[in-house]
Amino acid sequence: MKPGFEKYIPFQPQKIVGRTWPDKVISKAPVWCSVDLRDGNQALVDPMNLDEKLEYFHTLVDIGVKEIEIGFPSASETEYEICRELIEGGHIPDDVTIQVLVQAREHLIKKTFEAIRGAKNVILHFYNSTSTLQRKVVFHMDCDGITKIATDAADLIYEMSRPAIESGMNLRFEYSPESFMGTEMDYAVEICQAVLEHLHATPEEKVILNLPTTVENCMPNQFADMLEYFCKKLPSRGCAVISLHPHNDRGCGVATAEMGLLAGADRVEATLFGNGERTGNVDMVTLAMNMYTQGVDPQLDFSGINKIKEMYERCTKMPVGDRQPYAGKLVFTAFSGSHQDAINKGTQYMKESGTEYWEIPYLPIDPADVGREYEPIIRINSQSGKGGAAYIMEHDFGFDLPKAMHPEFGSVVQRETDKVGREITPQRVYELFREEYLNVDSPYRMLKHTFAESTDREGHSHVTFWGTLRHTDTVFQVSGEGNGPIDAFFNAIKDEKMSHFTFLDYKSHAITDGSDSQGVAYILLQDQRSGKKFYGVGVSHNINLAPLRAILSAINRAKQAEE
Repeated sequence: MKPGFEKYIPFQPQKIVGRTWPDKVISKAPVWCSVDLRDGNQALVDPMNLDEKLEYFHTLVDIGVKEIEIGFPSASETEYEICRELIEGGHIPDDVTIQVLVQAREHLIKKTFEAIRGAKNVILHFYNSTSTLQRKVVFHMDCDGITKIATDAADLIYEMSRPAIESGMNLRFEYSPESFMGTEMDYAVEICQAVLEHLHATPEEKVILNLPTTVENCMPNQFADMLEYFCKKLPSRGCAVISLHPHNDRGCGVATAEMGLLAGADRVEATLFGNGERTGNVDMVTLAMNMYTQGVDPQLDFSGINKIKEMYERCTKMPVGDRQPYAGKLVFTAFSGSHQDAINKGTQYMKESGTEYWEIPYLPIDPADVGREYEPIIRINSQSGKGGAAYIMEHDFGFDLPKAMHPEFGSVVQRETDKVGREITPQRVYELFREEYLNVDSPYRMLKHTFAESTDREGHSHVTFWGTLRHTDTVFQVSGEGNGPIDAFFNAIKDEKMSHFTFLDYKSHAITDGSDSQGVAYILLQDQRSGKKFYGVGVSHNINLAPLRAILSAINRAKQAEE
């Protein structure tokens, strides 16, 4: 970059002695307030229409958000109408509070009181800018002048609220010193304390002090220092609910919110997927699900994340990125071979150990918890390894390959991905498996077979096998005896130019359920002449036939390798 960084004034951190927030942990959910319909909506190229806002509102209610900022009803007729529709149309549940925003200006405040008439639960949120920069370049005022704007608005709001409260409205107040992060902390304390006093805040009737990261201009730990300092210095801390409203200009909105909660905040204003001005607001989904991964109930329901995402994209015309935490198309997907192998082993560990905890590497949460259990976790491209193909075969098609077989089949898949130069589908992985193991019927093929089984006095099984095999164009008969079907078949064929194969391993399991279930057998043979090992796979409804097919599969693969 060209030397331009010298023109920027570095952030001056708040000096704090004896900070305590770094030793704390988030142990409970904050009060959540959605600002999607106001802050998020005003940032859209094409703001939502009435029907879209109503759908969005009802989705927020279904998620469990109890405080929803619905707009700026004094700003335009459209904003006014949505407020009236929500109230008069009976859209607001009794346990949900609507929040309306207004500047600290008399005529706008009066218009806002008109907009909320008849509502049951309301937060009236007013603000004015307090930062050093805004005082200097926008308002040309000193601190006393800025404070008077806030306290005059507080006096008017308190006066106008009396009739509404007496009529039965549960009306609460919220004040934001806009650009809090750019305000001297001692002055931020001073103006907020003045507002609390003019609103007659008490421990029983607290006022929300919303401390917005209007433009994120410092590191999250510096913000936490500011917030802890503010909370310690505020004389009427017990009369206030401390709220956060982080923006994401530095890409640290979530970290700022989390550290702000550690530093004493009680409440967070956020949007779904982080929509908002410039780089957006803090992402409610990410913030809530981060708590979820730490064993903390966020008190919000994101179990249907795909449905929520579809509504968001349709109403806002904004896409959710493929790598968006928890909700993106690819966030539970692994292409890397080492990641796939670890996920596969983690899945096996959970199955075998019966652990009650989620313990799968590379997956911070169970995808099923957000309704994504049917989406592919492992996808296959040229970066994938042996574990990925095995995972696909088990989770998509029911084939639990022996661990020693993973590298062998993985190399088959690797050759294909190198050849095509792109991702291949699970169906193509299955086709490669069939081509390599199940459809290998030359040079040997079994045409007919029969078994005879008897048991001696000691209960030992004795099996005789008769069969008709074909080798290229030659058809011949074989027979053999053994202590089971596999042993009898192996003894029958070992004299037919197959005596150099030795039996090493066998595994079988069902791949379908019910009376018409199919079984699969995996047989590992070794060619004594070359020392090479070959797996064979056989599938059949007959549990005796599947391993015989697997033996011939392994022999045919060995013969083809010779050629």
